Amino acid sequence: MTQYLSFVALALVLALAPGPDSLLTLRSTLLGGRRRGVWTIAGITVANIVQGTLAASGLGAILVHAETIFRVIKWAGAAYLAYLGFLAIRAAWRMRSVDAADAGRLATPRRPWVAARQGFLCNITNPKVLAFNIAVLPQFVGEHASAATLLTYAFTLAAVGTLVLLALVAIAGVASRVLQRLTVRRSIEGATGAVMLGFATALAVESS
Repeated sequence: MTQYLSFVALALVLALAPGPDSLLTLRSTLLGGRRRGVWTIAGITVANIVQGTLAASGLGAILVHAETIFRVIKWAGAAYLAYLGFLAIRAAWRMRSVDAADAGRLATPRRPWVAARQGFLCNITNPKVLAFNIAVLPQFVGEHASAATLLTYAFTLAAVGTLVLLALVAIAGVASRVLQRLTVRRSIEGATGAVMLGFATALAVESS
């Protein structure tokens, strides 16, 4: 039990660390409201479950150790983060000549499933999530742990991450009522785009 609680504590620390998932969730909530933020989290959670299942089944280890395949995944992740960064910067640019009512429609996708899709792709194309599952889980459960035990830990990691993101949405949802000025929205989009491009560049350099 102590070992499991230690893992939960580690999962909490990791979830609290800023990353593409939390940044995307924050942007979605501030610019589209809590509902859109929750849909973004739904996509991220599904991707986390998929990655955890791959790690627990052993398929993840095959992907990580297949150098060519894993490099392709890394480049796909870098490309998608760059794409999200481009979308945010483009939205900030378009807001120069629109009013506040139109800004919200430019900043975020209208359909909830689009937000969920963005969340899913943001997480599933992040190779560090899969690599972490594969590298860390055996240290807590042992080399000969059953698939059920590995899944329990992997799903715990996903659950803790989801709870932290939901707390972020709750906080950002309150702030979104204040951050309605067009200049603030532009700043959020611009900053998000710059950081996403930074994540993409770092991943691309690592993949080279």
